[in-house]
Amino acid sequence: MLDRRFVVENRDLVLEMLSSRGQTLGAGDPWTLDARRRELLQRVEGLRHRQRVVGEDIARRQKAKQDAASLKAEMKGVADEVKLLEADLQRVEVELDALLLTLPNVPDASVPVGKDAAANVEVRRVGKPERFAFAPKAHWELGPELGILDFERAARISGARFAVLWDLGARLERALVQFMLDLHTRERGYREVLPPYLVTAETLTGTGQLPKFESDLFKTRAGDRDLYLIPTAEVPVTNLHRDEILEAHDLPRKYAAFTPCFRSEAGSYGKDVRGLIRQHQFHKVELVKLTTPETSMAELEAMVEDAEEVLKRLSLPYRVVVLSTGDMGFASAKTYDIEVWLPGQDAYREISSCSNCTDFQARRANLRYRPEARAKPRFVHTLNGSGLAVGRTLIAILENGQQADGSVVVPEALRSYLGTDRLSKP
Repeated sequence: MLDRRFVVENRDLVLEMLSSRGQTLGAGDPWTLDARRRELLQRVEGLRHRQRVVGEDIARRQKAKQDAASLKAEMKGVADEVKLLEADLQRVEVELDALLLTLPNVPDASVPVGKDAAANVEVRRVGKPERFAFAPKAHWELGPELGILDFERAARISGARFAVLWDLGARLERALVQFMLDLHTRERGYREVLPPYLVTAETLTGTGQLPKFESDLFKTRAGDRDLYLIPTAEVPVTNLHRDEILEAHDLPRKYAAFTPCFRSEAGSYGKDVRGLIRQHQFHKVELVKLTTPETSMAELEAMVEDAEEVLKRLSLPYRVVVLSTGDMGFASAKTYDIEVWLPGQDAYREISSCSNCTDFQARRANLRYRPEARAKPRFVHTLNGSGLAVGRTLIAILENGQQADGSVVVPEALRSYLGTDRLSKP
């Protein structure tokens, strides 16, 4: 969340930020609420001062055997008034904090301004898309023909936006996970972690999914409490050090986690209804960094390179774009999307999104570090990115590796994991 003092003292900047993101203030006004909070606080402090002064007078009168009944009666009225004002103050504080939780992060100055994806800026392209001598198929045709993707049985089990993977399809997914984790942990310096898949509301609030995006989450009841299925490993991994104070010499912390991800896709009905692009359940290898404010932008660039390396090893063409203010996520100050070329769709599609959330999530999760011994703790900067989305990587392999006879050539980097160099029709 944004710092309260920053919001209060920078009304024009906050309104400009919301406008650049294509948003407006909803119900409530932080500046009106803060003015009311200050007014109440001033009145409470004034009455408490009166209580202290009169209390001393009462003590002197009682010591001198003088009548203090009128002063005691006055103080009872003051105490009742303070109680009412404090209740009002607490209500305003709760309203103000709830409103601050709905404000998105401030975009970095380097982010292009625009209302949607049309304003995104391409940074680079790597690899040349293959020119096929035949009309390339989409993965929702290739997979079923190869006998490795089954959307019909998944629909009977769970409904739309699910898939069953058979035989080499399941093995390919598993091989991709192992390949990605090995690359990130053995060569790129990440520490592997396997977090819980069910988390509390407090955990989701820490990374910004709650309260704003509850409709996108799957919730379940566990005994006497609610738990949520994670939409991404970013949620539990970023919260691993919640309410802790880390030491500067231990930063950056770099974590890699493979988990299933669960999303209701509440706002995407009618989009990408075919295939694996937008599923309710999918697998992802997530990268998370905790670092200092001074190094976070450099660490973002490095994270993008880490995700790119997966595509380079798999010889998949892709491009990198920086998202505009209107296309960025709620918690992000700057985001790069990596989009892989999918010949069956004749388009680049997102396969990784790498974001610097600055101290936005750290404030919500109370995640701090100490710059030096005995120094005052500061909030860390948090970063997250896909390294990569496994299902979309499988899509890219099928579509880019397809052959005229319907088989699919497996990238060389995966062959030792999969045990074959080709997927063929049964």
